[in-house]
Amino acid sequence: MAKEAVILLNMGGPNNLEEVEIFLKNMFADKNILTMKSGLLRKFVGSMIVFTRTESSQEIYRELGGKSPIVGHTKKLVAALQNRLGENVIVDFAMRYTPPFACEVIERLNQEDVDKIYLIPLYPQYSTTTTKSSLEDFEECYHDKGANALLVEIKHFFENEKYNQAVVERIKESVGKDDYKDFDIIFSAHGLPKKIVDAGDVYEKHVNRHVDILKEMMQCEGMDFHEVHLAYQSKVGRMEWLTPSLEDKLASVRNRGVVIFPVAFTIDNSETDFELDVEYREIAKEMGFKEYRVAKCPNDSALFVDALVEIYDKMK
Repeated sequence: MAKEAVILLNMGGPNNLEEVEIFLKNMFADKNILTMKSGLLRKFVGSMIVFTRTESSQEIYRELGGKSPIVGHTKKLVAALQNRLGENVIVDFAMRYTPPFACEVIERLNQEDVDKIYLIPLYPQYSTTTTKSSLEDFEECYHDKGANALLVEIKHFFENEKYNQAVVERIKESVGKDDYKDFDIIFSAHGLPKKIVDAGDVYEKHVNRHVDILKEMMQCEGMDFHEVHLAYQSKVGRMEWLTPSLEDKLASVRNRGVVIFPVAFTIDNSETDFELDVEYREIAKEMGFKEYRVAKCPNDSALFVDALVEIYDKMK
């Protein structure tokens, strides 16, 4: 009996300190990340970035226990989704820049009688740098191996109500029994160079729309934050990126209490557990914030699993 497969796609993260260099090499070899037309120039620029960032990146992962949290969370999510979908559906995951890579996942699928594969990139909003890159990588590997199952893909899910309920639940957990009016909330999205947006990437539009949806949901839930904001994190290099930066936004809001939700991530990783929860915590402390809280990503929450089941059902 032919089976279906659901494959979750994500950027990945180092499974150990030795994989940090592999992660950076693969990321900065990606034509969707470094967008210059010349492959030689991309290789040169990428190698320079890897050379300058490997040691400092290893230090970050060392503080996180020697690996990225993204892999462990993703394995738990896959197990929960597999439990929900049953034995007739294969659930697996592929990472873009670190193992398990798409090609090794495809090799496992080719040993099964799979006639349809559903690809779900774990990025709520579409971007060429994330969604497009992950889908292209899987599709190229799949066709290179001469396999013939039908590939079905989804490109974004920020409008999915169950997913947004999972987000709202995480925000509620971060506030607890405290008064929402004592906090501002900042939805922090991963930054993107302005030139990529100007070239037609819809990421900024999707992020804006997503924040509007979440703001409306929070109002309906009586989550009466002092103010709701959007900012961008993780800028590197000298080129112009989307604004406002998270640091600038923190400097402009009432320095009483603030909740940060990483709106572009579904799974916690170094940019949530270290950049937001360690580095920006120090910045907020220096600015005099009485409370600085980082909400967890949906990770393997029951509501996120519900959302993935619904997404899969709608793709069929």
